[in-house]
Amino acid sequence: MSPQDKPQEYLWAFADKPLLLASKSSARQALLRQAGLAFATAPAAIDEPAIRAAATSEGATPDEIAVLLAEMKGERVAAAHSDAMIIASDQLLVCEGKIYGKPRSLAEAKAQIEALSGKRHQLISAVILFDKGKRIWHHIARPEITFHALDEAMIDAYLAYFGDDALNSPGSYYLEGPGIHLFADVFGDYYAILGLPMLALLPQLKLHGLSLMKSDEVPC
Repeated sequence: MSPQDKPQEYLWAFADKPLLLASKSSARQALLRQAGLAFATAPAAIDEPAIRAAATSEGATPDEIAVLLAEMKGERVAAAHSDAMIIASDQLLVCEGKIYGKPRSLAEAKAQIEALSGKRHQLISAVILFDKGKRIWHHIARPEITFHALDEAMIDAYLAYFGDDALNSPGSYYLEGPGIHLFADVFGDYYAILGLPMLALLPQLKLHGLSLMKSDEVPC
């Protein structure tokens, strides 16, 4: 049994408010859970492709678009949970000036990986904190990743392994597990690639009251 699988006697939590993750991402949930945080999920449904396209047409930068999407998610959850600390985030990918979001089909996933093959790209990972309805902090991580030159057989094998899970991330890839075979080089925040820039996020949560307490004392 790995340490994160053991029953946790202590958890990181707020004494006076719930911690909510404005996402249904299993990867982001796993990062918070592995860090020992007590939290609940409150996914925010927004039309990410339409918002991204509109912002791009207005000349917004990739950083601005990632922050905008994270902010819209956080605001929607904050409107329904004004008493909570909320983590809202978004990721997008930039390669040779083109912005990529999550693919909408396996055919689009294959096209994304083909476009990234043999190239270096940047993954923009934005996170925003809302405390009791107010935005209090944001951070943008920009790890850079280089793909191996991939042939069609390798791409097809990768997509056959991950299936529809490949539709859950910009670029259609996972750094974890067999996904590691796609990459030649990774530079920057590993956790940001997985879904949340944890090294920047955790100190901010502690600054605003996150503390270690016995799991049976964590407020519901």
